Formats: sequence, C-alpha cells, structure tokens
Amino acid sequence: MSDSNGGEDRLAPIIPLFGGQVEVEADVEVDVDEDDDKIRSSAEQALVRKLRARSLSISEARQVLRGYALSAAQVDDVIETFCRRGYLNDAALAEQLVTSGVERKGQGRVALSRALAQRGVSREAISTALGELPDDDAQRALEFARTKARSMSRLDFETALRRLVGQLARRGYGGSVATTAARTALTESSPGTPTRGVRFVDSE
Repeated sequence: MSDSNGGEDRLAPIIPLFGGQVEVEADVEVDVDEDDDKIRSSAEQALVRKLRARSLSISEARQVLRGYALSAAQVDDVIETFCRRGYLNDAALAEQLVTSGVERKGQGRVALSRALAQRGVSREAISTALGELPDDDAQRALEFARTKARSMSRLDFETALRRLVGQLARRGYGGSVATTAARTALTESSPGTPTRGVRFVDSE
C-alpha cells in the first residue's frame, strides 16, 4: 500500500501485551518440571519392580536408575530415599548372601567375598559380613566334600580326589584345605581305601 506521498506504508511491529512472552516461558518451565517428575516416577517404579524380584545392592540400584534421564543429584536422592525406607541395605544383603552361600552352596571365604563383590556390595559390608562368619573353612569344606564323596564311589581314588578338590577350589577353598577335606571325605565314604591311592599287597 502507498501513502499520499507515493511512499509505502509500513506496519508497526507487534508488541506482545500483558507480559505474554513471560507467560509462555513460565508455561515451558512447568512442562519441564512435569517431565522431570514423570521420569523420576518411572525410574522409581522400575527400581521397585526389580526389588520385588530380588534384593539389590546400592550399586545395582544405581545401575537401574542410570537407565533413565536422571541427574546425578536425582539418582542420589532416590537412593537415599530407598535406603531410608529400608528398601536398600548393603549390610543386610551381605549377611543374606553369606548365609545362602554357606548353607546352600558350601562356599568358602574366597568365593563368598568374590560373590559379594560381583553384586557390588560395599567393601565395608563385605568385611563386616565375613567377620561375623566363624573361621572354620576346613569344617565347611569337609561338610561339602562329604555330600559329594558318595557320588564318586565308582571312580578310582585319585580321579575322585582330583575332581572333588576341583569342586572345592571352585567354591573358594584353598589348596591344602580342599585337598585335606576331599581326602578325608573319600576315605570316610569308602572304608579301607588307601589315603594316597596306592595299594599295598602282602607277599606270601
């Protein structure tokens, strides 16, 4: 459009009234906050589902939360909340795993310590749990060896000894403890069997 002087009319710039721009920014901030709340809620629900299936260490719980877009501070806050509510407890988990390892698997200290470390249990909790365990690896090794010895009755002594020592070693028992326990258990299960697998025959 031209004015009477032959020049072009210019439209005045549109200026938002009543703080429109500020209101838009405020709406965006609210949406971001709502998104953060939804993400945190989803992460917490996922962690609860995991905990219903089995106990988790604090380290394992952090791994679950890292799968969501949470800040480090938010992760710490969720962990603190779950610890305060008793959902996460490394000391209790360590005690549970030690009891299970000894009673159900016949594990020794080395295997127990390794299993706890693999679950991400803190060193302090591992030390405390193992510290409360009686120092009787030899007895636990012998008890485990006795449960396996009879199933090896068809094998010659040396083969049975080698296999049983291997099983004990995989459960965290040291060489001398494993060998002594295996030899004792095999001898008990087969009275009269020579302790070193050597047969002596009296000459007539």
